[in-house]
Amino acid sequence: MSKAFTRESDDDLPELPALRPASASLPAGVLNHLTADGAERLRRDLDLAVNEERPRLLAQVKAGSDKEALQKLDQRIRLLEDILESASVVVPATDADGRIRFGSYVTVRDSRGEEDTYRIVGVDETDVDRGWISWISPLARALVQAEVGQKIQVKLPGGNRELTVLHVRQQAQPE
Repeated sequence: MSKAFTRESDDDLPELPALRPASASLPAGVLNHLTADGAERLRRDLDLAVNEERPRLLAQVKAGSDKEALQKLDQRIRLLEDILESASVVVPATDADGRIRFGSYVTVRDSRGEEDTYRIVGVDETDVDRGWISWISPLARALVQAEVGQKIQVKLPGGNRELTVLHVRQQAQPE
């Protein structure tokens, strides 16, 4: 039967698929690690979305405004819920043995003398602009368990690099 003859409301919009399954970039069977501060940021984002943004958008939709923004926010809410439900919050290391661990901030120098600082975080916390790299990335995997003064070899898409670990800090820095 032609769709022209069915009684469907223009108000009914199809539900958009989730943005992505939570931790889709994790290998099967691997826990979705998050830092404690990362989990807290995601909880705050979820609280804001559910308790402030959604009621505001819902009121706008009832007033005849665009429904797409509400659907996108609902997707974001589902994603945040999935991430937090599957999360395994990693307690940061308290010992100062100089080894790089999940949650560590690490400063390295490459063979050209350029220095970079990274933080090893969960896949759902990755932020390239801040230097926050996923613990499953090739760079983070090469850095974990290294210590100050150690040289490491890392295979990256742009080629192999040798890095020297200059500094490791376990505690979180202010956001």
